[in-house]
Amino acid sequence: MKILPDILFSTIESMAAWASGKSMWPLSCGISCCAIEMMHAAASRVDLDRLGCLFRSSPRHADLMIIAGTITKKMLPKLRVLHDQMLSPKFVIAMGNCAINGGLYAESESVISDINQFIPINLKLLGCPPTSNELASSIMTLQNEIRKIT
Repeated sequence: MKILPDILFSTIESMAAWASGKSMWPLSCGISCCAIEMMHAAASRVDLDRLGCLFRSSPRHADLMIIAGTITKKMLPKLRVLHDQMLSPKFVIAMGNCAINGGLYAESESVISDINQFIPINLKLLGCPPTSNELASSIMTLQNEIRKIT
């Protein structure tokens, strides 16, 4: 009897990281104009489904949060609750200048000027608004980083 040489022995952690890297389930937090580009990324031209990204409406099913738009002090507690309810390990992409540093509204009292103080951000997409192709490439970058963890 010949033993198959292509049998792969691996740890459960590396298999879980591989599966997590192949199928990201984003929770969309589309607040302003960056949300239009996020919706365009899910449409047929860019098609995030090919990358294994299926948008979820429940934080308990998602492992990636895409914050697209301006975050105000009034909505920050709800955003933190959504972040806390997500599956672990969880990843966050801040999309657009408004989500990262307040953008045009940074001088306003009601706008959060640095979201990274409240929610840990894995990737930042600069631009006003960043394109849907940039969002797709940042998701691929995040997937490659997840695979490198093991």
